[in-house]
Amino acid sequence: MSNPLPARLQLGPATLRVPDAGRAAAFYVDKVGLQRLEQTPSRLTLGAGGEAVLILEIQPGLAPRRKDETGLYHVAILLPDRPALGGTIARLAANDVRLGAADHLVSEAIYLWDDDNNGIEIYRDRPRGEWGWREGTVQMANRPLDFPGLLSQQDVAALAANPMPRGTRIGHVHLQVDDIAKASAFYCDLVGFEKTATMPGALFVSAGGYHHHLAFNVWDSRKGSLPSPDTAGLVSLELDLPEERDVAALAARLEAANVAVAKTGARELRFIDPWRADVIVRVTG
Repeated sequence: MSNPLPARLQLGPATLRVPDAGRAAAFYVDKVGLQRLEQTPSRLTLGAGGEAVLILEIQPGLAPRRKDETGLYHVAILLPDRPALGGTIARLAANDVRLGAADHLVSEAIYLWDDDNNGIEIYRDRPRGEWGWREGTVQMANRPLDFPGLLSQQDVAALAANPMPRGTRIGHVHLQVDDIAKASAFYCDLVGFEKTATMPGALFVSAGGYHHHLAFNVWDSRKGSLPSPDTAGLVSLELDLPEERDVAALAARLEAANVAVAKTGARELRFIDPWRADVIVRVTG
């Protein structure tokens, strides 16, 4: 690829639409373990260690996210270590939260859904030295999660009783799209992510050899409609880049392809992807 995104790219906070601030706080703060950092009548900022992780736009009257629409599949909250995941599982179990779970070889993950059907993954990465690669493809799987091992981690009870630890952040965002080839053309050929893995109906992409910063699937949304602004779902995702020149290079690619770009000086730009996600690009280095 002639224009790859920089290896030090990370994701910043993601923003979701929800209809009720109190109900959302009861889920994300009391059950999931994020901290309430800031709240206005229309916006709730949640985080860990004082840093924003998830932003909720409050729009009364929204219907639940529809499974057959494009847009959000899940946002994935990355924890800093295995004990933190064990503590989160213990907290969710104590609150009777329904979970899905998988060992993906590169990571251990649980899956849950808020009251508005927004998908959430919470996971911890294995060290990169333990990831398997074959001909440029990272080896991932869906194996049973080791719940006993996670729940026996040191200090799980204390971790379950406290908010998510410092270092928690958004690790990746998984989107439902109407066409995988369209997702590849936009996010790989144009934006600059590199393909890391495929499976039937899905594509995984990243920068810098991460297993994936973004994923796309058509499992329920092949040829599906665009997400309605009247349903819950994804508002925006954030790409954090290390240098101003990285933002300038991305802006030039987008503008050459006639993608509308809104710039805020040399350190920030925004554009809309084909599935109505607002993509915020910021220099954080």
